[in-house]
Amino acid sequence: MLDLLYIHWHVDPILIHLGHFGIRWYSLLFISGFILGWFMFKWFFKREHMPETLLDPLLYTLLIGTIVGARLGHCIFYQPDYYFGSWHGFWEIFMPWKGGLASHGGTIALIIALIWFSHHYGKKYNFDFFWLCDRLVIATCFAAAFIRLGNLFNSEIYGDVTNLPWGFIFDLRGETLPKHPTQIYEALSYAVLGLILLWLYVHKMEKIKRGVLFGIFFIVLFGMRFLIEFIKEPQVGFEQNMVLNMGQLLSIPFILLGVGVLVYSIKRGKPGVISLPPSPAVKKKDSTHYAKSLKGK
Repeated sequence: MLDLLYIHWHVDPILIHLGHFGIRWYSLLFISGFILGWFMFKWFFKREHMPETLLDPLLYTLLIGTIVGARLGHCIFYQPDYYFGSWHGFWEIFMPWKGGLASHGGTIALIIALIWFSHHYGKKYNFDFFWLCDRLVIATCFAAAFIRLGNLFNSEIYGDVTNLPWGFIFDLRGETLPKHPTQIYEALSYAVLGLILLWLYVHKMEKIKRGVLFGIFFIVLFGMRFLIEFIKEPQVGFEQNMVLNMGQLLSIPFILLGVGVLVYSIKRGKPGVISLPPSPAVKKKDSTHYAKSLKGK
């Protein structure tokens, strides 16, 4: 009877066919994550009286950093022999549409991009790296959930055989046995983390230090990634005999980094919100508007 509950997953990964080209579910969900992040940051900036002129350069910085970093991460961490073993493979590094993006590489590139962005714009607009990251990680959680759903539509990055009734049989991959839908496990865990961080931002930001949300994000997100990897199928051949796969080995430094950021932020971090001095032209009673807005009033 349980066999009847298994899900035969054979959804076409291409949403719209346009001759030899097509719009893939993955691409649509990937871009949707950035669009959602743009609107979330517009809300953050409006709520905290930051200039919305920063939104476009921030979006470009994040988009370029994510794509370049994720592509290089896959090529370096997962298939270096192929991409750096011949000129043919090397030129495919610049063809991300052929597949192969690694979240750990994207995270490293994002950190570098945000360091540059906060250095370039931070002094002028009174924010720093940790202030920016505390807000970015909220949007990142939901964007990462979208990307994992894109992996589901691609019938990729799934788990080992399972007897659980919600197992997926990925027909397009030639699978005949139900597998753990680890894409859904990750998407749900990232979305829940995003909701928790959003709640902390709305209700507790005045009481916590800058960098705390950033630290929690690294610990929980990569901690969940580390655990879920135990039931994932190997992504590349060399992982077959590894005690910990590449995804787990790459997650450990980020978890430790999160612990370090959290400890540092609690002990020595700046206030979670920026205190903006009231303009001389503004009445005294309006000088409390910023603090009240953060309390949701």
